[in-house]
Amino acid sequence: MNRTRIGFIGAGGIAQRHLGVLEQFDDVDLVAFADVDFDRALAAAARFGARAFGSHDELLSDESLDAVYICIPPFAHGAAERAVIAKGLPFFVEKPISLDLKFAEELAAKIDAAGLITGVGYHWRYLDTVEEARRQLEQRPAQLVSGYWLDQTPPPQWWWHQDQSGGQMVEQTTHIIDLARYLVGDVTQVFAMAGHRDRADFPGLDVATVSTASLRFASGAIGNIGSTCLLNWGHRVGLHLFAEGLALELTDHDIMIDVGAGRPVRHAEGDPVWREDRDFIDAVRGAPSCIRCSYAEALKTHRIALAINQSAQTGQPIDLAAR
Repeated sequence: MNRTRIGFIGAGGIAQRHLGVLEQFDDVDLVAFADVDFDRALAAAARFGARAFGSHDELLSDESLDAVYICIPPFAHGAAERAVIAKGLPFFVEKPISLDLKFAEELAAKIDAAGLITGVGYHWRYLDTVEEARRQLEQRPAQLVSGYWLDQTPPPQWWWHQDQSGGQMVEQTTHIIDLARYLVGDVTQVFAMAGHRDRADFPGLDVATVSTASLRFASGAIGNIGSTCLLNWGHRVGLHLFAEGLALELTDHDIMIDVGAGRPVRHAEGDPVWREDRDFIDAVRGAPSCIRCSYAEALKTHRIALAINQSAQTGQPIDLAAR
């Protein structure tokens, strides 16, 4: 059987996570890498006997590919996606998909018109514990949601700047927003507040250092999601869900189900990124798609994250149902 030829645009940290998975697949060839840091592209190419390029345009013009992974910082999205779509190639892109909502909506329309296979890196959807939570909530839907991303400040300096990362809600807590959508349904209204504290160890950091958002869901459920990057360690990342006679807590490692008889915790099994990548590759190879988060689906989550930022800036609730 022919092997699927994959190119990477961006060869940084999150790309390495996918490469560690894809190199396990015996039906994939990693053939080309492009990065603005050419040494990084060279290092990845040497690892896989591939070719290195200094730009996505060079990669796309010189290589025959079956699909592309786009693993670039939030501020860099735009030209790469347009070029890949123009080539008619399936692509997997890491979140957040853009800092510009109109651009993301433009891309979604082009993807739909071209009928392209896409995947977006909301890998929490692939946790077996999340599937267990979905089963638990089928008969007892969540009525109250409480999410949190309480963590340290990531080291890349682009993350420290609002115009490059979008801030913590958009760049990190988006995973929790997406998980809430996946388990509870569409969000119709948000109201957010944010605060900032100057930090000597992070010169120039201008993103909110604390933020919180109240959410109203189409189902009638309500919730709150809070974030901070003030810590020097990863304290807690997860989602609490409360229903009639049921309390659930999900993290990226485990699930706690409380029905009034103790608080048993089960650890997640398997690698959700492996499942995410396998589903994308299978769809590219012609199998019925089992992709859990396409570009169009990710856009729904991204609208919420950007609306949270807008509400925090304006002090006004944002009605998503009207958008």
